[in-house]
Amino acid sequence: MDIKIVGVIGAGTMGNGIAHVFARGGYDVVLVDVEQRFLDRGVDTIRKNLEREVAKEKITAEARDAALARITSTVDRKGLAACDFIVEAASERFEIKSELFRDLDQLCRPEVILSSNTSSISITKLAAVTKRPDKVIGMHFFNPVPVMKLVEVIRGLATSDETYATVKELAEKLAKTPVEVNDAPGFVSNRVLMPLLNEAMYAVMEGVATPEAVDQVFKLGMAHPMGPLTLADFIGLDVCLDIMRVMHAGLGDPKYRPCPLLIKMVDAGWLGRKSGRGFYQY
Repeated sequence: MDIKIVGVIGAGTMGNGIAHVFARGGYDVVLVDVEQRFLDRGVDTIRKNLEREVAKEKITAEARDAALARITSTVDRKGLAACDFIVEAASERFEIKSELFRDLDQLCRPEVILSSNTSSISITKLAAVTKRPDKVIGMHFFNPVPVMKLVEVIRGLATSDETYATVKELAEKLAKTPVEVNDAPGFVSNRVLMPLLNEAMYAVMEGVATPEAVDQVFKLGMAHPMGPLTLADFIGLDVCLDIMRVMHAGLGDPKYRPCPLLIKMVDAGWLGRKSGRGFYQY
């Protein structure tokens, strides 16, 4: 089908980045969140990021204005009824996402593909709450979305070849590189990355080294652009914990058990960069 209007659910870090790349790519975007203040903050972030692209001469001022004009924000999910494609970027909790997918299944036309930006939750389980499991797929972007090229495209058990081909082509139109991945907890990216971050946290908890030392080892010894604990703070420690819990429950292997220090820090509200404090202070 011809995709012209894209619905994005969630105006947070990932959602506003996804809205940004679709609007910059020439698509009309309906951005939805539960409160107007989240939408205002998200659109303001998009504006600032587009202005940064103008300053770096990646786009023109006219392209910036055109992209912003393509974005409509609303707290009413019914605004998604006119959309030709949906990307869900809500909180990484199955109960939240499943409720959304049930509602989207009722709101959207039968031919509309429902995609999720989930970083760990089963696409097969999300698809099962709808009457269109063949049209449900994972479209996992990476942060910061306007910059990072990778999109993990995750096929659920029932995802059709046609749905996969449509999403692959859509990612390529956004100048992204789609990589096909089968449905499993954490997919490829987080199944490998999150245990690394978790083990770095254990190293700090057990007094092996300070956060600064752990990060320096990875930056200087493994040529990582940022250390694992800086990265965890950037992702959000609450997000890291949610993903570890999904993998621990889904794979049943104790190696995915979340570090007790991570749990304690999230309980304290130390979520990383977004809260001003995590393994570092901001």
